[in-house]
Amino acid sequence: MQMAQFLESLETDLDRIASVGDDAVAQAAGRLSQALRASAGMRLLDALGEVAVELSAQLPEGHVEVRMSGQDPNLVFVEEAEASAPPVATPEDESSARITLRLPEGLKAGIEAAAGRDGVSVNAWIVRALAREVSAPPRGPRIGSRLSGFAKS
Repeated sequence: MQMAQFLESLETDLDRIASVGDDAVAQAAGRLSQALRASAGMRLLDALGEVAVELSAQLPEGHVEVRMSGQDPNLVFVEEAEASAPPVATPEDESSARITLRLPEGLKAGIEAAAGRDGVSVNAWIVRALAREVSAPPRGPRIGSRLSGFAKS
């Protein structure tokens, strides 16, 4: 999918709307158009991320990912083995729960960066990460974990 054509269409629409005004309106529209380009691109990526999550929830196996090829996003189907597939959301599960989460700023920035690298919204990235963690096999104790207390033999 070539995102540039959508952004150019948006700029063209804004230019047409501004053409009914004078030169000052046209100049303001040009500046606004440049300012909106990055924001509109991110909003389109957010929408595609949500589309990928919704499609993935409807698939019996595998999932859909948004992958970036340069500046252009691509929707890609990824097959998964039955055992490692995250639980599929049922219609009643879809958007039926809301959590308010307080995060340290550094962690929030890291999540936003990771979501941006994956080309999905922060919400979609967190849902995927949690689904992977919930469906992963249980782990044993971590190496380097500390135990405190005392024992009697």
